[in-house]
Amino acid sequence: KVAGTDRGITALQMDIKIQGITKEIMKVALDQAKEGRMHILAIMKQAVPGPRQELSDFAPRVIKIKINPDKIREVIGKGGSVIQALTRETGTTIDIEDDGTISIACLSQEAGEAAVARIKAITAEVEVGKIYEGPVLRLLDFGAIVQLLPGKDGLLHISQIAHERVNNVSDYLKEGQIVKVKVLEADDKGRVRLSRKALLDPPPRREESPPPPATESATNQ
Repeated sequence: KVAGTDRGITALQMDIKIQGITKEIMKVALDQAKEGRMHILAIMKQAVPGPRQELSDFAPRVIKIKINPDKIREVIGKGGSVIQALTRETGTTIDIEDDGTISIACLSQEAGEAAVARIKAITAEVEVGKIYEGPVLRLLDFGAIVQLLPGKDGLLHISQIAHERVNNVSDYLKEGQIVKVKVLEADDKGRVRLSRKALLDPPPRREESPPPPATESATNQ
């Protein structure tokens, strides 16, 4: 059996029951193999003239990305819970190296891109001044906890919910409600302060009423 390209042989396999063969026999065999190989390659080129410039969306592939090694723990999760859910939900196989290199083996481009997006969301940092949209996780007497990114949330204080005075948080927010918030502050301990009010149009200013006209008694004085 002889395999190869139009440039030469790439693999050769032979099973014989005798001690060996002569050079002449070997030369004839390789010449015949070349003739057959060229015939098969010509038929193949009729179907596929050349290498495809892009991979099929459904061709298996491996995607590599790099993350901060300090974020590896977040991608793996407690007891491997995060990475197990990630591989199960995206249908990929994920390997993480100590230097932060992540290899994602996937059966389609869509699955690979979904896994990459999830990993980037997990490892993303909350940015001050940026606007996020996420669900209200729970209500508090003094505000609400809003999820910004997977595993990252912040406090929306009652004073930052609306321009007007808010007496009851539940009058404005409900658990599970999707809200837009702006990050006001994020400290080194991971505490994040949010504002919904900063994204709302301010109430119209009241026009000041002109002073009442002076009365006769006031004029005489």
